[in-house]
Amino acid sequence: MHPEIFRLGPLTIYSYGFMLVVAFFVAVALASRQAKKEGVKEDFIFNFCFLVFISGIIGARIFYVIENAAYYFKNPQEIIMLSRGGMSWFGGLFLGVAAGGFFLKKNKFKAYRIMDLLVPFVALAQSLGRIGCFLNGCCFGKESFYGIYFPSHGAVLIPTQLYSSLAMLIIFVILRIMQDMPHKQGQIFYAYLFLYSVKRFLIEFLRADNKVIFSDLTLFQLLSLAVFVISSFKLLSMLHKRR
Repeated sequence: MHPEIFRLGPLTIYSYGFMLVVAFFVAVALASRQAKKEGVKEDFIFNFCFLVFISGIIGARIFYVIENAAYYFKNPQEIIMLSRGGMSWFGGLFLGVAAGGFFLKKNKFKAYRIMDLLVPFVALAQSLGRIGCFLNGCCFGKESFYGIYFPSHGAVLIPTQLYSSLAMLIIFVILRIMQDMPHKQGQIFYAYLFLYSVKRFLIEFLRADNKVIFSDLTLFQLLSLAVFVISSFKLLSMLHKRR
């Protein structure tokens, strides 16, 4: 679509990277405001978010490269070319949570308290990030008469990026409503995982960039099922303890 926003001499601003930066600063700004309401220092939130953001990008890229190892084995110079897109949320989740958990333990913060504070804005950041995917042409959908023409693919495709962006925006609204209501620590975090896993499982049926590996399901649908089961169990456990 529009992978490059503009060029200024040797400097090129790519839409994918630009939207990632916009998503980060918007999420951090809103999270910092929420943190102030909950008595958490804003500089702590920025440092935490920066660490998780960088760790998440590295993890997401590593997972994507491993998933497409055959291609990157032939084109190793493209491994660091993030401007072309190519990241996996699950890789970002694993490394981001690991790095964030270590940071919280080191600073003696309760993990669930901070995660509940941040995950609504993570969902918003993902919504903005998917717009970058749309402009870049990655994470594309299957061919459809009712889709949008993507010049980079030379075909009319389902705009799964925009569908994902809208779905994540709805998830953001749901989580923000939950955030302002009485809730147990960890409930919003697991609600985020639950809603995201459902969204990702369904959207995969429309995407064309991931291979089916088992029983007509992609790797990310299988991972989504695992996240769905775990988050459902945690949420049900919390509801049971409330009674």
